[in-house]
Amino acid sequence: MNKNPHSNNVLLNLGIEELNEMQVAAQETILNDTNVLLLSPTGSGKTLAFLLPIFQMLDDTFKDVQCLILVPSRELGLQIEQVWKKMGTDYKVNVCYGGHSIDTEIKNLSNPPAILIGTPGRIADHLDRGTFSVDAIQTLVLDEFDKSLQLGFHEQMSFIISRLNKLNKRVLVSATSDIEIPKYTRVLHPTVLDFIPTEDSSSNLSLKLVVSKEKDKINSLFNLLCSLQSEAAIIFCNHRDAAERISDTLNEKGIYSTYYHGGMDQDERERALIQFRNGSVSYLITTDLAARGLDIPEMKHVIHYHLPLKEDEFTHRNGRTARMLASGTAYVIAHESEKKMEYLDYKMPVLNVENATTLPKPPQFQTIYVSGGKKNKLNKIDIVGFFSQKGKLEKGDLGLIEVKDFISFAAVKSKKVKEFLSNIRDEKMKGKKFKIEVARKVVKKEE
Repeated sequence: MNKNPHSNNVLLNLGIEELNEMQVAAQETILNDTNVLLLSPTGSGKTLAFLLPIFQMLDDTFKDVQCLILVPSRELGLQIEQVWKKMGTDYKVNVCYGGHSIDTEIKNLSNPPAILIGTPGRIADHLDRGTFSVDAIQTLVLDEFDKSLQLGFHEQMSFIISRLNKLNKRVLVSATSDIEIPKYTRVLHPTVLDFIPTEDSSSNLSLKLVVSKEKDKINSLFNLLCSLQSEAAIIFCNHRDAAERISDTLNEKGIYSTYYHGGMDQDERERALIQFRNGSVSYLITTDLAARGLDIPEMKHVIHYHLPLKEDEFTHRNGRTARMLASGTAYVIAHESEKKMEYLDYKMPVLNVENATTLPKPPQFQTIYVSGGKKNKLNKIDIVGFFSQKGKLEKGDLGLIEVKDFISFAAVKSKKVKEFLSNIRDEKMKGKKFKIEVARKVVKKEE
């Protein structure tokens, strides 16, 4: 098997013509060096940068796990899995994380994947149980390892690494520089690939200050969103309950939003992201969990309802906009009573939004839920065909489609939803009757 990704249709499968400078450097370095530290901004393609050389290093003759990738969050793990599957290799991949059925994971690991992705807590649990062999694991990747350290995964990571006796390659990946590498990683004198731009090169990002006259800044946020010409935005705050309160209040005022944070069920988190990705809601209210590692579109607007305590989190939040050659704006909503952050120059331009009261336009799409997915032998082509032929939708009426294992979601133009549901009420897709309805919104559970 020729494993040169350029001749193996891997890039073709990914829809990429050529690798960027960082990916080329990472591929060569990871293949040739034992310890590598890859530093590159959010959205620059780091996942592919380490997956390509891993693909080239895999050995067909091994039947056990060959590469372990540790991640701080389930979302990042699922995103890496998605990229690997898009590459179209013949090698199996599995993801393990808290909140996922351990029995399902044990069953999946009985036929070992070549690549195992997981959060430190869950992988440590599997090692305790002995559900997979470490004898063939030669490559370890710690993706967003600084975030794992920040979340307090030291103990689990130390335990995991101590069990990997056959390692001959370690790759640390981060969007933040100046992090101290813990001794237990055994990464000594790594080859450093630093592609984090200097401050001067982030000139595509403009900062604006919105001064709130009230201590509760919700009205200033409302006015700011009314001023953005109905364009989508991510709103960052520091606490889970604040994210829920802000989202609920905006919805009451007629602004379509949803919230996203680490205290939600996995299913609820996925639904929130799907509805934001496909344009069913325009505003995502979130904690720093969404600052990196998520598959969400490029934003023109990032709003800091609360400022983070550390500058690097501020930088990661802003990394959701002004990526590559695009431009974007980060807004800071501040009240005079708030503590001033040392990392921020408050002499930025002030934006007056007091008179902006025209509500943003409602979302063009609604999310449709389908009670079947890959395991039911459904794919995107099946859904497009059924929605078009039986549902009588035209090409522009159908938006983003996401097919999961047992469920699927499709964005349908809001004005066509009622007629569409009527058209397909008694119809079967691939000979089977599936439940098809408007997906429920992510709503706050009553205590």
